[in-house]
Amino acid sequence: MTQLVLHPTPEAQWQALVSEAALVADCRLDQDMESYLVFLLMRFTSRPEMAERVMALDYLESLNSTGSQRYDQLRDVGDQCLLYSGLFPAHARRKRVSIDYYVGMGRTAYHQLSEVMQHSVALLYQQIAQGFIHLMDVLHAIRAMDKEQQLEPILAYDLWEKTGSRFAGKIMHEKTGNPVFISRSIKISH
Repeated sequence: MTQLVLHPTPEAQWQALVSEAALVADCRLDQDMESYLVFLLMRFTSRPEMAERVMALDYLESLNSTGSQRYDQLRDVGDQCLLYSGLFPAHARRKRVSIDYYVGMGRTAYHQLSEVMQHSVALLYQQIAQGFIHLMDVLHAIRAMDKEQQLEPILAYDLWEKTGSRFAGKIMHEKTGNPVFISRSIKISH
């Protein structure tokens, strides 16, 4: 049984969880990416209504928006897609879409943000778009800390096949012993 360690603030608690999950997922996140994920998780816990949104409609609305409203909508679409693909993969099944649907839409939203934001923030969103699979893998590792929440093999295979997720490959390797699942690299495309 994993030892429960309490930290003095919610931020420190999330930080510790994300750091541990990154180790489990064998994903190196730089400080900006790790911080972004921590604050995304903190923001999500205070906004459970995010789960009721229809991503495609929100994305289309963002294309017709301007200024800060567009930025916020694109960020929300990217963030929600990251959460769905990493923490709530069953949501995709209920909506009758595959996880890579959320991966593609999330990466596109973050990529568009990188094109319309100022330099330093643009670089962060570009990095998030490119590292989306790594961030998703960290979220899957958080789920897998509860063995009952680990990806089902068929879902892990689909995710590995379509996105190159190393964590999904690791799950497949554990289930089958086949080394091909851990030797494949992650696809980076937009």
